[in-house]
Amino acid sequence: MPGQKFLTNNAGSITEIVAPQTSVGAGDAGKLTALDSSGRLDTSFLPTGIGADTAAIVSSENLAAGDFVNIWNDAAAFKVRKADATVAGKEAHGFVLAAVTSPANATVYFEGSNTAVTGATPGKQFLSTTAGGFTATAPSGSGNVVQRVGYAVSATVINFQSLTPFVLA
Repeated sequence: MPGQKFLTNNAGSITEIVAPQTSVGAGDAGKLTALDSSGRLDTSFLPTGIGADTAAIVSSENLAAGDFVNIWNDAAAFKVRKADATVAGKEAHGFVLAAVTSPANATVYFEGSNTAVTGATPGKQFLSTTAGGFTATAPSGSGNVVQRVGYAVSATVINFQSLTPFVLA
């Protein structure tokens, strides 16, 4: 199990303890914890309802880190795919921070900062006609979906704020 190793001295004997970087729940009760490779405490240590608002959803296509995504009904099964402003019904419900090869589970974030983007310009960002992408200029073609997906605070961070989409006539 990856994690930080600690040595303790128990009355002359040395014991090695491996502190986990993620938790599997009750089985990890009473264990020390270690920070992950980003220098942060993994959210698996936090109680339900505390931490990022996410869901693990099966992807129906390959996703790149930073993609804005759409949750859809595939024969009564929840699936996630790239959001796309060229198609009504494919609005952005969230984003992914890690690439996913279909049909694996994707961790979909419903709020917070999308830190896996590049090339953002300051200001409002809209769902793009390039699937999964964003743009500083709202789509303007007939049938395009206009949806604000957030606000860029740097070239590599968009604070996700999904607004109600509308379709251009």
